[in-house]
Amino acid sequence: MRGVGIRGFIKGMTATDILFFLFAGLTLGCGVMVLLSRNPVTSAMFLVLTIASLAGLFVLLHAFFLAAIQILVYAGAVMVLFLFVIMLLDLKVEERRKIRKLGIFGGVVSVGMLLLIFNASLQQSKLPGAADPTLEGETILLGKLLFTQYLLPFEIVSILLLVAMVGVILLSKKDLR
Repeated sequence: MRGVGIRGFIKGMTATDILFFLFAGLTLGCGVMVLLSRNPVTSAMFLVLTIASLAGLFVLLHAFFLAAIQILVYAGAVMVLFLFVIMLLDLKVEERRKIRKLGIFGGVVSVGMLLLIFNASLQQSKLPGAADPTLEGETILLGKLLFTQYLLPFEIVSILLLVAMVGVILLSKKDLR
């Protein structure tokens, strides 16, 4: 029996499959570029693209609320704070810094050890068979729960973010004296 080949594989794919591979490739590619980019501002922009690609994957999973939160909170608010911090740094010093071989070796060893630990824990776990997914993710129930039972932690986080933004603005302000 002869193999199907790449044309048969692509011909059997739906639009959702093609979009999944597109968004997954963009997510992986932009994530790698976050690490490989020498300029911190460029790395932050690649992080925004990674977050947007993840939002596309959430849309494919019909998790529209998570996709919107991904764009609004992470690509919007958190990345603005990242860019403020990056602008406060001395970019010339960061561009001159060289990656040391010992640091690369340590990173590769650390990732390898984490993969081994992850694989060992998966081998030892006794997970039940795959259950049928249920569609219980309504945003109305989430909103009611967030603003009733979890109102205090929600307000504390919002105040912490406000204090962080005011602090960054005050730190980045030039001394006008």
